Amino acid sequence: MSARFTELHCKEVICVNDGRRLGFISDVEVEIPEGNVVAIIVPGECRFFGLFGRKDDYVIPWRCICRIGPDIVLVDIKREECRVPREKPGWLF
Repeated sequence: MSARFTELHCKEVICVNDGRRLGFISDVEVEIPEGNVVAIIVPGECRFFGLFGRKDDYVIPWRCICRIGPDIVLVDIKREECRVPREKPGWLF
C-alpha cells in the first residue's frame, strides 16, 4: 500500500473499538534512514473554543491502522495508550 502525505493529511481518524472520532491526521513520524512511516499524529481536541490550547495528542503506531479509505482512517487502539502530552508554551505559567 502506498499513499502520499498530502492524501493522508486531510483524512479523519476513527477508532473502531468505541467508534469515536479522534480528529484529522496532522503529521507522520518517519524513520529517517529507512524512510518507513512509524506512526501518524492526530492533535488533541480543543479546549474551550481553542482559547486554552488543546488536549494531549494521539500518536498512533502504523501497525494499529486497520483500513485507509477515501476519506477516513480506521484504527484499532486504546485511546489512553496512544495519548502523548502536549508541550506547554513557555509563556504560560
